[in-house]
Parts: sequence; C-alpha cells; structure tokens
Amino acid sequence: MSTATVSSGAFGAMRRDRTATRDRAYTPSTMLYAKRPARRGWTAWRGLALGATVVLGATVVAPFADAQPALNLEDCRLDGVSVPARCGSLPVHEDRLVRDGRTIDLKIVVIPAVSDSPEPDPLFFLAGGPGQAATALAGPMLPLLAEVRRTRDLVFVDQRGTGGSGRMTCAFFESEVDEQQLGESLQVESLPLDDLRECLAEVETVADPRRYTTPVAMDDLDDVRAALGYETLNLYGGSYGTRAGLVYMRRHPERVRTAVLDGLAPVSMRLPLSINADAHRALDRLFDDCADDANCREAFPDLAQTFARLIAELEASPLEIDTMHPRTGEPLTLTLAGARFAGGRRGVRYSPTLASLVPWTIARAAEGDFAPYLAQIVPLLDSGEVLNLGMFFSVICAEDVSQIADGDAARRAADGILGRLLIDMTASACTIWPAADLPAAYFEPVRSDAPALLLSGALDPVTPPRWGEEVLAGLSNARHVVAPGAGHGGSARGCAAAV
Repeated sequence: MSTATVSSGAFGAMRRDRTATRDRAYTPSTMLYAKRPARRGWTAWRGLALGATVVLGATVVAPFADAQPALNLEDCRLDGVSVPARCGSLPVHEDRLVRDGRTIDLKIVVIPAVSDSPEPDPLFFLAGGPGQAATALAGPMLPLLAEVRRTRDLVFVDQRGTGGSGRMTCAFFESEVDEQQLGESLQVESLPLDDLRECLAEVETVADPRRYTTPVAMDDLDDVRAALGYETLNLYGGSYGTRAGLVYMRRHPERVRTAVLDGLAPVSMRLPLSINADAHRALDRLFDDCADDANCREAFPDLAQTFARLIAELEASPLEIDTMHPRTGEPLTLTLAGARFAGGRRGVRYSPTLASLVPWTIARAAEGDFAPYLAQIVPLLDSGEVLNLGMFFSVICAEDVSQIADGDAARRAADGILGRLLIDMTASACTIWPAADLPAAYFEPVRSDAPALLLSGALDPVTPPRWGEEVLAGLSNARHVVAPGAGHGGSARGCAAAV
C-alpha cells in the first residue's frame, strides 16, 4: 500500500430581501456524486459517496439463479458514440431473496475491443450519483478509455433504478423546471414533503424502493458478467461508483482482476455528515494555494477573510438579483444568501477549470459584482445531466443517513456555514423514503488483495484524499495517487488518464 502525489456582463439590479419558509425536506446543492436538473425545488445533487450473496436486512440472499438467463446482444448505435456497440438486456428479480414476482430488465451496452484477439477480461464502468445511468455516460467515457478499448471490451450496465433498468421515477421528478423554481433553487434547496409523498406513492406502484441498494445492484452486475461469459473483469468507478466497486470487490473477490477507483466514497462515509466539512477543507486548501502563489496572492490578498466577510454579509442581508434564465433567456429573480453562495462555490470546484476562477469570483462578489458567480452557478442548476432521485434516496437513506446518530449531527453543527442543517435536510426526506435495513457488517471497511489504483483530487470538495487513505488501509495491493489542483472526478485528467 502506498500514496503518491502527481502534478498535474452585468446581471442587473440587486435588492435586499428575505424569503419565507414552510414545511419542506431540504437537500444540499452539492450532494454526492452527480447532478440533475432542478425540479420544483430540487437543485443539482453533485457528486457524491460493497462474495456471492445479497443482503436485505439481516437476510442472506442467493444469486439470481444457478443457470443464467440467455443474453442476446444486438448491434446498436448510441447517442454520442461513434463506434459500433452491442446492446441487450438481462432480467433479474427485484427481490433477489424470493426470486419471484417483479423483474427488472438491466440495460447493457458492450463496446467491443478494437483488437481481433481481445483480452478475456473486460472493463466494467460503474457510474456515479448514486443515480446516474452508466450507458448514458458511454460517449463521454470513450476518450478516457480509448487505450483500454484497444485490447478489452468496455461494458456499461445501468444500475437497477436508473436509465433503462427499471428507472425509479415519478411525474414530480420528471417535471420541467420553470423560472420561478430555478429562482427558488438558488435560495435554499428544498422539496415540499407532500410532493415527495405523492412521488413515493407513484413509485411504489412499479417498484419497492428497499430493493435498490448497492449490494443488490452489485450482485446484478455479477449476473451480467456471467451471462456475458467473462470469468473475470476490471472495474472502473468514479465517486459513488467507487463505493459500488468496493462492494463488488467484497462480494465477488474471485471475479476482480483489477480496479481503478476515482474519488473514493467508502461504505463508512455517512453522507451528508462529512460533506460540509470536506468542502470547507477543500476551500481552505484552495485559499492556501493562492496564498502560496505570488501572483495569486498579489491579485487576491486576504482571500479567506474576504470570503468569510462576504458570507456573513449575505447571511445577515440576502441579495435579490435580477438575471436571465440560462436556457430560455426569460427574466429571472434569484435570492442569494450566504449559505447559497458558499454552496455554489463548492459546486463549481467539481471542475478544475471553474475552480481556478474561484478567487476572482469571490473578489468580484466582494465588490458587489455577482455576474461572474451567476455565470458559473446558474447553468449548473439547470443542467441536463440527469440523476435518478428515486434510486438516489434508496441508496443514501439505507446506506448513509441510517448510520447518522443524533449526537453525530449535533457535533457537526459548527462545520461551516450550513452546519447541522445540511444533515437535517437529507434526513427529513429519508423519513418518507423507505430504506432497506442493512446489517452492521456492511459498513465495515472493505478488504481486498486485488490490484487497485485509487485516485483523489487534492481540491475535491466531496470525496477528498482522506477517504482514499481510509480505503487504502483495507487494500493490501493498492496505490493511492493524489492529483494536486484536481477537483471531484478530475484526477483522471492529464497524465493520470494514461495510468
């Protein structure tokens, strides 16, 4: 085990105002792993955060069947993918314990190796979120995996509850965002509890949310491996995909040849307990880096103090800003308080390019010019990268929030500007969304002797290097590489991609 470090216009008038609140379940804007459009009060949930048995409650569950169903792949074309692909589906039982009743057709995409004599072990890609669909990311991932594809098949499987694999959704989650909702989303991320209850009632007509946890999904993945005829595989996962990869390594150790895990979200993470403190550590690191650089220090002196002063002013007296909707161009009024501004700074640090603009953005905002901030943050709130919130809650409520004790939440009350509110936001939603009861053993550190490369971005605001170090302790044949200046999911850029 070892750790290494590699190098790597105006928005209009502003006026003061405060807004009323009501009975809502609140959600942090930069929660793990991914992002989705704002939907009636939801904003981007960012990424965020396990052998041959499945665990539901304390019950041990066998694989899907002794003999795998036939899996027939057909030639297909995917949006954003210029190379030939093969597509198919594999049925699995929603309730793997009884192996009866409702089934889920897992959507599968295989992009064959270029070589006429490919290696026998493919690369399986594990998406983030939780809630992203792996097949939707095939196009963006191809350039990164081009060298791998020369000799190995690439396999993308939509995890149960996402994409084409029994997508767990409702009309509420699918509703189009309008100008008023986008304006609300820049204040405090919120979801009316009644809407969530109605959504759950709709979801439960077609799915049992308790059956969509990570261990169940990783046994699905092994069914796919077997049905495709692969004896072993290589794993590549980012953010939540690292948790999925670790769970697979625990449950099916004999099937793992290697693993590359980027932005570690271990089973012990307990989101959102740590997310605010981690984000502030990343911001402090960015401030320190600026102070250590002569040019940055000269351009932005006392950056940390400037930021703290700005947040305090916005908390005391929020700004109401007239701007334009990023997609429709329609007039839009946004209310900006300190917590929202701090959360937005965290969101843009997912991107190294946007992170480099943080000092300038803070300095301009301190002078009363919020145009640079809005230019960066508003498009994120209306992003088209869809995260399935039903599956998200099924994972987070069972695997994270369930492990947060009241004492833990109270101790985190002083962690940054959002304090305990960040925890209460998510916990309130989980009082409604059903959660599987996982055994205590699930939350123990994953141990494996499979060769593994762990990647972390030094400025990652949600899965910082400390989580990589925790995972490294349980892996006897692993190396942890920290990329300076990289944010969330950015550690595989540049020279790290060649590794």
